[in-house]
Amino acid sequence: MNFTRWSARLPGTQRRAAARTDHELTPDRPGEGSVPAARAEQLTDDAPPTPAVDELRVREVLDRVPALVALVHGTDHRLAYVNDAYVAAFGPRTQGAPAREALPELDELSLLPLLDQVLRSGKPRTVKSRKAPDGRSYTFTCTPVTEGDLGGVLIFAIDVTDHAEAAERLRASERRQRETAVTLQRSLLPQVLEEPDDLRIAATYQPGGTEAAVGGDWYDVITLGGGRTALVIGDVMGRGVRAAAVMGQLRTAVRAYARLDLPPHEVLNLLDGLATEIDANQIATCAYAIHDPNEGKLVYASAGHLPILVRDESGAVQRADEPTGPPLGTGGWMHSSGSIPLGPGSTAVLYTDGLVERRNEDLDEGIAALEHALSGATGTPQVVCDRLVRSAGVTADHDDDVAVLVLQHPARTGHDSDLFRNAALELLGGVEAAPRARAFASGVLTSWRFPAELHDLGVLAASELVANSLQHGTPPMRLRLRRTDRRLIIEVTDGDDHLPRRRRAEPGDESGRGIAIVATIASHWGSRRTPGGGKAVWCEFLLPKG
Repeated sequence: MNFTRWSARLPGTQRRAAARTDHELTPDRPGEGSVPAARAEQLTDDAPPTPAVDELRVREVLDRVPALVALVHGTDHRLAYVNDAYVAAFGPRTQGAPAREALPELDELSLLPLLDQVLRSGKPRTVKSRKAPDGRSYTFTCTPVTEGDLGGVLIFAIDVTDHAEAAERLRASERRQRETAVTLQRSLLPQVLEEPDDLRIAATYQPGGTEAAVGGDWYDVITLGGGRTALVIGDVMGRGVRAAAVMGQLRTAVRAYARLDLPPHEVLNLLDGLATEIDANQIATCAYAIHDPNEGKLVYASAGHLPILVRDESGAVQRADEPTGPPLGTGGWMHSSGSIPLGPGSTAVLYTDGLVERRNEDLDEGIAALEHALSGATGTPQVVCDRLVRSAGVTADHDDDVAVLVLQHPARTGHDSDLFRNAALELLGGVEAAPRARAFASGVLTSWRFPAELHDLGVLAASELVANSLQHGTPPMRLRLRRTDRRLIIEVTDGDDHLPRRRRAEPGDESGRGIAIVATIASHWGSRRTPGGGKAVWCEFLLPKG
């Protein structure tokens, strides 16, 4: 084979040959590019010109380059040449043998089909970072060459082991960081969801499949007492451990603020200030909702989060779009609360943007697709949750993390309906309302067939709460008794918004013992301000099992 001709195909050879030809053809006549004699003499004293590429011995050059070079020709790629670097890497090779026999390492790297492709197309091809049998990584460039009617392929391999190992170390570091973020993220999410009496709830978290897709999505379920339940979902902007850490702080704060039993918009106002203190450059979206079984609706507030979806018993889906304020961490915004019906048989879905957002689609299209999937999703909350995730096309290699919270308010019939009952009495008049409230509570608890001890404790608690309201509250007043399959709840509301507190009464005091008595005999007690003004004071008793 003529190496001199094939050397012309090496990178840069054509440009240097063209420059040399132009120089040789330039006439050396006065007025046409001639050089003065003094200048010519000065040039003559310089170092002799560098030999042209065609004058070099190509084989000696190829034998000395550190890259691996091999030359094959013909349809069966018979070996014509390998340089010293190739021999040092893979050992001696027999010239004239087909590549499958002479270059078995190329066969192991699946490069023989590439040689066929290069020979047919006449175009060079490059395969990056293939690990060879000698344990090192090479980038192979295959270039077509011709000699008359005979075609061949020049194989040029560069050792990129150091780069490949560095890239692998970087990937391993990113994997460890992602695993750390996922572990932190999962540890900060609730390990077991709280189970309210009136709701059935399921949730799922799916981390993103890319190296940097682990974010700060979270959800939570918080039982507030008195049969009320808080539901939270949020998304911290950003990725990695930092986002997960901020998420953990916000989730802890939400649980603390929820214990104050504040309206949803007030909880978000507190969170907004806290998010600014945590990191002024970190923002988060959040939706906070409260379910009260006595009201049959979901009261919520949203800080830049996606709308809650509610499917009623007939399958119609309603979107809770308004009101929505800016994300947490922006500061200076007063959020407001809204409500959406959540009656028996309804299903509500809270979710993060990873479930509905796609790069090439409008966000509203993703939400509309989720509405369509929810309208036909039936079964338990966990079944609905899994179906929504599958319908959205979320897989293990999804490009964003996803959090979904599904809650159902079941419609109870038959025996189950007997375990969930309500009774209420308007407290009219003055002091005579107290004995009427005791008689009402006694009759209701007797009809619910509670044990004598629980009956007496319930009547005592109702009497103390009513007496406290009559002494410190203002009309309108109401006594409500409610039973579930797990507890008895007694609640008294009035028009005064001053919340009672438990205090230690001195031996000579004639009052101040009512709340202390209730706190002693009940499993839990609490108070909150009601949306229309006034307050509600409640206590609850756990029912005996069986």
